[in-house]
Amino acid sequence: MKIIKAKDYTEMSRKAANIISAQVIMKPNCVLGLATGSSPLGIYTQLIDWYKKGDLDFSHTKSVNLDEYRGLSHDNEQSYYYFMNENFFKHINIAPANTYIPDGMEPDAAKACADHEAIIQELGGIDLQLLGLGNNGHIGFNEPGVAFEKETHCVNLTESTIQANSRFFKKIEDVPTQAYTMGIKTIMMAKKILIIVSGEGKANIVNKAFFGPVVPQVPASILQMHPDVTLVADAAALSKCPL
Repeated sequence: MKIIKAKDYTEMSRKAANIISAQVIMKPNCVLGLATGSSPLGIYTQLIDWYKKGDLDFSHTKSVNLDEYRGLSHDNEQSYYYFMNENFFKHINIAPANTYIPDGMEPDAAKACADHEAIIQELGGIDLQLLGLGNNGHIGFNEPGVAFEKETHCVNLTESTIQANSRFFKKIEDVPTQAYTMGIKTIMMAKKILIIVSGEGKANIVNKAFFGPVVPQVPASILQMHPDVTLVADAAALSKCPL
């Protein structure tokens, strides 16, 4: 695992964006595995800026997203489809037909998961997968204890996740209780993995995930076994690591 230290979130975002832009430049028709949430927002902002300056061309690039809430339509502001379009896709020249996000409105969970997995295979696999890191070591919606061998699957969100997400919805009843997510096996099949972490609040889990034992109770710990992983983290997030 390669570890790149940044002074703060802004520098972390720029360094991570450099890695993604290099992938796009070296292989214009690459397949990017993308993530949502607050962590990658700075990366998307930087990539948009470079695109607008003429430094990047996404016209041949394809993307596959990690996850999506089950039951949220594309026009729901809390759906990951909406997030990706508002924060990245509509600002660059990637073809909408080349962006793939699990279908949250597919009522058949098994079909939704199988379809997403099939898309990844048809594209020839993911060249670079972007990941964030949860406070409990989760990646995607793969919570502690999830078997490492799982492919794309439907998960029941934990009560703590539902409560944390409730701030984005008008009432608790509106918060999704399930999501479709790439499994650990799917993530590990990516040719390269880029994981980003910032903030002192993540320091303990960074140390546990990347310097502790590989166990299902810390899902991200499996990344230690991948042949090409780059961790880009700010000084605060790395403050408890034996570097």
